[in-house]
Amino acid sequence: MFSQDLSDVFSAQGPLAENSPHYTPRQAQMELAQAIEQAIHDNTVLIAEAGTGTGKTWAYLVPIFLRGGKTLISTGTRTLQDQLFRRDIPQLRKMLAVPIQLALLKGRGNYVCHYYLDRLEYDEAALSSRTEVQYLREIQLFAQRSRSGDKSELATVPEEAEIWQRVTSTRENCLGQDCPFVRECFVMKARRQAQEADVVVVNHALFMADLALREDGITDLLPAVDLVVFDEAHQLPDVATRFLGTSISLYEITDLSRQVEVAGLGHARDTVNWSQIAAKVQQAGRELHLSTAPAIQQGLSRVGYFDIPEAQQFDERLEALLEVLDKLLQISGMVAERHPDLAAAHKLALDIRARLFQWSQPDRQGRHAYLSDDSNDQEHPEQAVRWLEIGRNFLRLHSAPLSVAGVFSRYRAQDQSWVLTSATLTVHGDFSHFQRQLGLQSARTQVWSSPFDYAQQGLFYVPSSLPLPSHPSFNEAFVDALFPLLKENHGGALVLCTTLRAVERLADLLAEHFEAQGIERTVLRQGQRSRQVLLDEFRARKNAVLVGSASFWEGIDLPGESLTLVAIDKLPFAPPDDPVLEARINECKARGGNPFMEYQIPEAAIALKQGAGRLIRTERDWGVLLVGDTRLVDKPYGKVLWRGLPPFSRTRDPARALAFLREKKSQHKILPVELEE
Repeated sequence: MFSQDLSDVFSAQGPLAENSPHYTPRQAQMELAQAIEQAIHDNTVLIAEAGTGTGKTWAYLVPIFLRGGKTLISTGTRTLQDQLFRRDIPQLRKMLAVPIQLALLKGRGNYVCHYYLDRLEYDEAALSSRTEVQYLREIQLFAQRSRSGDKSELATVPEEAEIWQRVTSTRENCLGQDCPFVRECFVMKARRQAQEADVVVVNHALFMADLALREDGITDLLPAVDLVVFDEAHQLPDVATRFLGTSISLYEITDLSRQVEVAGLGHARDTVNWSQIAAKVQQAGRELHLSTAPAIQQGLSRVGYFDIPEAQQFDERLEALLEVLDKLLQISGMVAERHPDLAAAHKLALDIRARLFQWSQPDRQGRHAYLSDDSNDQEHPEQAVRWLEIGRNFLRLHSAPLSVAGVFSRYRAQDQSWVLTSATLTVHGDFSHFQRQLGLQSARTQVWSSPFDYAQQGLFYVPSSLPLPSHPSFNEAFVDALFPLLKENHGGALVLCTTLRAVERLADLLAEHFEAQGIERTVLRQGQRSRQVLLDEFRARKNAVLVGSASFWEGIDLPGESLTLVAIDKLPFAPPDDPVLEARINECKARGGNPFMEYQIPEAAIALKQGAGRLIRTERDWGVLLVGDTRLVDKPYGKVLWRGLPPFSRTRDPARALAFLREKKSQHKILPVELEE
C-alpha cells in the first residue's frame, strides 16, 4: 500500500518511534511482524505465542497496513475489540498516514433494534421498575442521535441490564426486509460498513456464529477476506465448542408461548384460541421439566443424555413437546403474513422446534430421524455430547461437538492467510495440544518470549506448609499463608479461585482476618457487582483485595502498584463433572490415549499461565505470585505446569517472600495506602 517496509517502520528512527514517546524497538516484535508478513505472502497459517510486552498488536497491524487487501481481526473479548477499533488502529493509522477504512462489527444483540424499541415504547407495563423506565428513555434518545446504535456507547445504561434483551433483536426474531424500520437498522448499517471496509474488527463469538451459519448454508454475516488475525487465540477452542453446539431452555419455550399469544390476540384474534395454544406449549414444557424430577431428587444439577434417570418418560415428553410445537407452527404459518409480530413469532417457533429436534438426534439406539436407512452416501453428523442442566425452576438442554477440529479447519479458504496469536498457546513451548484442538497440525508455529526480566521483577512462591487442596482445612490454611503477604504488601492483591464456592469462602475468611486485626482494607468479591465495576473500584482503592473466579483469570490489565500480589488457590483443572470434558476423556481412553496428559494437564497449564500473567504487565511492574497447591512441586506432572510459567525467581520459604516485598517496596518507595492497624 505504501513504500515503507517493516524495518523502517519498527526502527528507532521510524514513524512509531517518532510519534510515540514510549516506543522502544524490540527484536521479538520485529521478528513476529516479519513472520506474519511471510504468512500473508504465502497464504498460510501462522500460530504465534508472543509473551506479554512483545507488542503483538502493532506486530500484526503494521503488516496489515503495508499489504492492503481485506482483513478480519477477531478478538477474544468485546473490550479488546473496542480498544482496537477506537484506539489502537486509529492511532497507528495516523502514525503511518495510510488511508485504511475501518469497521466494527458485533453480534446483533449489541445493537438497538428500532422495531423492538418501538414495541416496548407502547408496552411500558412490561417495564419492571422506575429504573427501567428511565433506561428506556435514555435508550430512545440514544437511538435517535447514535450513528452506530452500539449499546457499549451508552454508558448510563449498564451493558448487563435486562432491558437490552427487549430492545435488541436475535437472528430468530429479526424481521429482515419485512421490518418497517429496515432503512434505519443499525445491524444492516454495520454489515454494509463491514463489506466496504479494509479492516473489520469482530470478536470470536461473532466469528464462530458465522462459522456455524455457514455450516447451515447461510453466508451473509461476515464479509469475504484475504487475511484473518485471531488475537487472544487461546480462547478459540472453547468459543468454537460453545457456538457449534446447541442450547435451548425451558425459559425460551415459555417466552415463545407468550409471544405467540400476544401476537395472535393482537393481530389474528378471529383465527383460533391463541391462549389455549400458548397454554398447551407451556404445559408441554412443564411436563418435560417434571420428567427430570428423579435426577433432581438424586441431587444432580447436570446429567448426560444417556444417564437421565427414567429416560423413557423424558423421551416421551420431549416427543410430546415437539408435536405441540408442530401444531403451533402449522397454525402460526397460516397467519404469519398478516403482521410482522406474527411473522416474528412463527420464525421463533421454527428455530426453537429445529434446535429441540436437533438436540434429540440421534435417539438412544443411535438412529437419526433425518437420515435414510441407506445413509452410505450421506455425510454422517459430527459426534456430539448432550446433557441437561437442571434445577427446580429451570431446565436447559445442551449439546457440544466432541471435536471442533474438522469444522474449524475446513472453514479456511485455500487462498486465505490465518494468524493466531496469544501469550498463552503452548505447554512448555509445545503447540500440539492447541493445534490438535483446532485441526491446524500443518500450521507454522513459533514462540517469542517476553522482554521482561521476570527473575528480577517477580517471585514465584509455593508454601511448603499447606495441606492438599482436598483437605477440609485447606481454605483456612491458604488464607493463613497468604495473610502475612497481604499485610506486607501495600498495593492491590488479586486472589484467583477455581470455583465460585471458593470465592465466597476465601473472601469471608480474608474479611474476618482483616477485622480481627483491626486493618481497614476492602475485600471485593466476584458477584457483588459487574466485573467492570469491581475492576474500576479495585484500581481506585489502590490496596484492595479482589477475589474472583473464571472471568478474572484473563483479560485483566492492572499495571504498576495497582497489582503487586497474585494468589492462586488451586491448580485450574477443569471440574470433573464437565460433560464435554468427560466425553472427550472417554473418547481418549477408548482409543488408548492418556486423557490426563492429553487434555487435563495442557488445559490446566494454559489456564495457570493466564492467571500468572496478570502480575507483570510492564517493564516496571513487580510482585509475588503465590500458588497454594503443593501438587505443583510435589507431583511429577507439576514440572510440566510450572515450567510453562514466566521465569520468576522461585521459593518455598515464607521469609524470602516477605523479604522480596520489603525490598521492592523500598526500591519503589511504596508507602502504605489507607492502612490502619
